[in-house]
Amino acid sequence: MRHFGHLADDVRARLFLEQPRAFTADSEPAVLATALGGTLYSPATRPVLASDIRKQAARGVVSMVLCLEDAIADHEVDAGERNLVEQLTDLVQDFTDCAQDHPLLFIRVRTASQILDLSERLGPAVSLLSGFVLPKFTPEGGGAYLAALTAAEAATGRRLFAMPVLESPELAHLESRREQLFGIAELLAGHRERVLAVRLGVTDLCSAYGLRRSPDLTAYDVSLVASVIGDVVNVLGRADGTGYTVTGPVWEYFPVQERMFKPQLRRTPFAASGGTARASGEEVRRRIIEHDLDGLIRELELDRANGLLGKTCIHPSHVPAVHALSVVTHEEYCDAHDILRQEQAGGGVLRSAYTNKMNEARPHRAWAERVLLRAEVFGVAREDVSFAELLSACLCG
Repeated sequence: MRHFGHLADDVRARLFLEQPRAFTADSEPAVLATALGGTLYSPATRPVLASDIRKQAARGVVSMVLCLEDAIADHEVDAGERNLVEQLTDLVQDFTDCAQDHPLLFIRVRTASQILDLSERLGPAVSLLSGFVLPKFTPEGGGAYLAALTAAEAATGRRLFAMPVLESPELAHLESRREQLFGIAELLAGHRERVLAVRLGVTDLCSAYGLRRSPDLTAYDVSLVASVIGDVVNVLGRADGTGYTVTGPVWEYFPVQERMFKPQLRRTPFAASGGTARASGEEVRRRIIEHDLDGLIRELELDRANGLLGKTCIHPSHVPAVHALSVVTHEEYCDAHDILRQEQAGGGVLRSAYTNKMNEARPHRAWAERVLLRAEVFGVAREDVSFAELLSACLCG
């Protein structure tokens, strides 16, 4: 699979200076963690789950979570498990027959015991799984999840990743946050090879205080949430080899006019009003804002600035924005290469190729390395290609 692989070859050639590289479920963990992108959640009870997975894969989704936890009611768990096994059993044969790539699939469980139980019940269909999402992960309860994952790996002979979700009230509460974070860090360190990414459950964190942000506000406008995100990155997102990929929180709102937006793009792909000329960047941004994506885009920009990569998505319309903003810009690419070349030459400071900033070799090295890994997975945009054009191609592809 590859990001933007659903686009036509000529479209990718027009958009990318360096095209995204292919990867598989067996690729290195660092590549897979970067490649998660917009991880689309779906209730495990959906009767058309297998069809949904096929459809979303064809639209460019590369990671999905099939949820047995908060996305379904308590009385639906048994039915959800049965449906999950049936749907994935159907799906494994379909992907085998057509040789099509399937997304990285994860199951979000409620209890540790479900991990081994579902791994065994899936039989050959376990080959579709990349791992499990571990909800409400704490130092006290997380060990049972990781032990169950280890047992499932041994039973199936398959590499299975963990994605713990940090969302407990103890993490929100100031007096217990430090103990929670360092306890989680110690627990995860013993299973580093199995931890693909750490996810943030902002909705649950807000619920501990009866909060909910509006579509006009990002997670970073909610002081409580922003402080938790900062502390999580501080402890678990370090660039010294001890950290993990930390993914962005869910955006709860989605465009009510989504079905009107896509046909409009198909008719006039960002053409200026009343003519055939291409719209300006400001005009494109205005149209995006009109269709309720501005809040998501602002939050994605703040995710990146705060050290987060990828995002939990509850609606397919969010995924193209996540992926478009994950593409490395030409300016970032030039800066990253210059920084690493300068570092290899002994360090120091140099003016950027765009002559708008200083690039300091040693302090910026970790940033540059992350940029080049993201470039490998999401590609590098051509110098004259904007985020709006990437998003347009994703929505119309």
